[in-house]
Amino acid sequence: MKLVRNQDVEAPVAFVYDALCDFDHWERVALRRGAEVTRLDTLAVPGPGMKWNIGFDFRNRRRTVDLRLVTLDPGQTLAFAGQGKSMNGTALLDLVEMGPKRTRIAITVEVEARTLAARMLLQSLKFATARVNRAFEARTTQLATDLQERFRRNPGR
Repeated sequence: MKLVRNQDVEAPVAFVYDALCDFDHWERVALRRGAEVTRLDTLAVPGPGMKWNIGFDFRNRRRTVDLRLVTLDPGQTLAFAGQGKSMNGTALLDLVEMGPKRTRIAITVEVEARTLAARMLLQSLKFATARVNRAFEARTTQLATDLQERFRRNPGR
């Protein structure tokens, strides 16, 4: 299953990139939403090789994912790869400068099944494509709104 969305943010590309690379902030966001996040690497500076183990509830079951940062191209691209017990996935965030204070984030998420049960889950999600796309759109819109609010509060960062 592949989800693709372009989302515009009213903030400079450098600010958006720095905010997306604030991994401590995103770990706290996940914890507030009920996920369990454990950092697995010892890198002092953000870069490829960063790893997390993330536990969360989905469809009344506890799921765990090992997530790693695959690509970190300054000011342009962040790519993540995740591996769970029954699924693998990737997330790619490409940043495009649309103007001095406008950035477009091209978000691509792909998930593939590794087991029969996971294939059935993905098939049920494909039947509900409109609902899944609406939820993905809502999350990406919320991400853009959060980034814009962070920029308004602290534009010099």
